[in-house]
This record gives sequence, structure tokens and C-alpha cells, in this order.
Amino acid sequence: MRTLLALATFAFATTAFAQVVNKFPDEFQVRYASNLNRGDSVINITNTGTDQPFDNICVNVYTFDASEEMVSCCACLVTPNGLVSLSVQGDLISNTLSPSTPTSVVIKLVSTRPPDEITCNPGTTLGGINLDLLAPGMRAWGTTLHALPGTPTTYGVTESGFLSSGLSADEAIHLFSFCGFIQANGSGFGICKSCRAGGLGGAKQ
Repeated sequence: MRTLLALATFAFATTAFAQVVNKFPDEFQVRYASNLNRGDSVINITNTGTDQPFDNICVNVYTFDASEEMVSCCACLVTPNGLVSLSVQGDLISNTLSPSTPTSVVIKLVSTRPPDEITCNPGTTLGGINLDLLAPGMRAWGTTLHALPGTPTTYGVTESGFLSSGLSADEAIHLFSFCGFIQANGSGFGICKSCRAGGLGGAKQ
């Protein structure tokens, strides 16, 4: 499996290019979660309804471990003014492609329009980099655990918003193509659980 992943990564990298393709300032957002061996982190996502006259958006979720390998991907349908959530431990790293469970991850979100208003697929959404499918209106927040000063070591929860970033064409190709590879060749591993309705509170230690 790791050999296949290395070959796939090389193939996608050699066909990628660095052109920035953002249509909107909020369609691509990133943050991290750490100390996952000490407790959970959570993600809360909403749709501001900016993308009129369209309604729903797909929030495509891609999780990377400290070795820069994509360990899971999934997508959440988010209605205008709706609130959905993910547990990093329970949803993003509970069924990873790699055999080990990461203790820290980078989480990338891409907001797109569902082709039929209800179907989200993080592996095929932007086949061919269809810029018309990128969508505004995604807002996301996440928690993480930080070690606090003192002995013995204890951990505190902090929450902050995801940070908007520039989405390059090569990054889009990597995200969607590699997730598609996971879907086709991961034997069910690497597919994270879908979002649940409502928000989650602070990380549980």
C-alpha cells in the first residue's frame, strides 16, 4: 500500500502546476490539531449563505499526518446557516489509510458547490479543476490541546478559526486526486466519517 501511495504522490506531483486558482477568499482554509494522544480536538463548520442563488455547499475535508501523508478524506454537506461538526479522534483519524494513529494533524478544507445540491465527493469534486464549483461562505473553527506550564504536565483547550489561504492548482490536483486514489485503492481505509448536525464543545482529555 505504501509503495502505491508513493507512486501516486509522485505521479500527481509531476503533473501539478503552481497557479493560484482561488475565486473567493474563504474557499480554502487550514489549521492544525496537536496532542491527540492526550485528548480530542473538534471542528465546527457553518455556511453563511453567501453563495446565492445557490444554497448548499460541500466542505471537503483532507487530513495530513506529520509526515505530510494524507491519512483520510471525506466531505460534509452544509446548508445555509447550518452547523455541522467533526471529532478529530472519532471522525478524522479513526480509520486512517496508514496503520499508525497520528498524534498531530493538519486539516485542510475546500468549499465547493454540490453538482446536484445534495451530493459531495471529496475525490472527484474538482476533476479537471472546474473553477465554477468553488464556493464562498464556509466558516470553520477548531480546538486543540496545548501543554500548560508546570509539573506535572497538564493540557488546556484553545479554539480558533481556520485560516484562509491561497489554493494553487497543484494543491487542488493533489487534494482531489489523492483522495480519489484513496477511495479507489484504500479498501475502505482513509475515508473519514461524515459531519454530524450541531456543534461539538471543547476537546475531551
